[in-house]
Amino acid sequence: MKKKWTIIIPAVLCIMMAVCACTKKEEKPKFTGDKTEEPPYQDNLNAISPSAYNNVKGLNLKPGSYISIIGKDDSSAYWKAIKKGVEQAADDLNKELGYSGDDKIKVTYNAPSQMENIDEQVNILDEELARYPDAIGIASIDADACTVQFDLATENGIPIIALDSGNSYQGIQCTIKTDNDQAARTGAYKLSNQIENKGEVLLLVHDSKSTTGRERESSFQKEITENYPDVKVVETLYLDKMDDLKKAIVEEKNKAKKENEKEISADSLTDEDVIEYYLEKHPNIKGCFGTNVTATQLGLSALKEADKLENVVLMGFDGGKEQIEALKAGEIKGLVIQNPFGIGYASVIAASRTILETGNEAVVDTGYIWVTQDNLEEESIQNMLYE
Repeated sequence: MKKKWTIIIPAVLCIMMAVCACTKKEEKPKFTGDKTEEPPYQDNLNAISPSAYNNVKGLNLKPGSYISIIGKDDSSAYWKAIKKGVEQAADDLNKELGYSGDDKIKVTYNAPSQMENIDEQVNILDEELARYPDAIGIASIDADACTVQFDLATENGIPIIALDSGNSYQGIQCTIKTDNDQAARTGAYKLSNQIENKGEVLLLVHDSKSTTGRERESSFQKEITENYPDVKVVETLYLDKMDDLKKAIVEEKNKAKKENEKEISADSLTDEDVIEYYLEKHPNIKGCFGTNVTATQLGLSALKEADKLENVVLMGFDGGKEQIEALKAGEIKGLVIQNPFGIGYASVIAASRTILETGNEAVVDTGYIWVTQDNLEEESIQNMLYE
């Protein structure tokens, strides 16, 4: 009898183990309610190409590394969004690397307090170089400025990347920006289509010195010239040359004034007055386009003051709060919305890659979208807006 049980028991145990194994194999994982949630800024990161610049994986920076990012201003919605991207990338880096306290990667954002003040930007660059950061990212107000500072940085082993605007300096490691050629061409053909492919257009360019301004003006003009023979850009006005334009307008008006009329001074004219002057000079203007948030807003203000919004189609770049409200109201017909958060984020990634000497793309494209009243409320659009 003992022998019999000795044989039966192991057999039963084997059968039970096999049944348990099968049961375990077929058992489905239980849903616990936990799921991986994407951050609210994921759409901004997904727009960045190449994708290596939309995450912090593999960037094993040394504790206490210092990255300095310098923008064009610190007040507009666009540059505030870039600053947010910079700060988020820094947070993600430190979280990924497990750094805290003095070990944290230090990333700063500095910019002129006045819009596109080149002298103030150069001063900031000098101050940052004196702190010997491990890498510098700069949005050059003047594409040809800062050669002396960049030479000094190179001599001290401080790599330089560019963001938003390119720079003519040969030692720039990487440029993170919107594809200005395609974005400006999009604006040109959208405006042309809106005015039924014929008529006069006023182009407002945010400055005459930055690579961004030059690229957008050139591409807008090329698209019109190559594909819309019945559309003509009758005036191109640069916002950094407004003082010169005011002087020219004053000189012309004072020459034409009657004896009993008082002379006017350039100080008495606003930027809106300059736009209105050219609207009067070209009464058949059907469209107006601004190459950044400031230029677009100036166009909006001037057209409102001149009571021309019903007769002139306004489009442009960027979407601050006022531009979005104007779009909703039908005062602006379309906007090229860039990805400033993505620009800021990718700039920190590019700077990190230069420090680690892992190689960089010459240009990183952060994407853009065309926004109108019709698609404004779409979730994918809303996620990309910056106010």
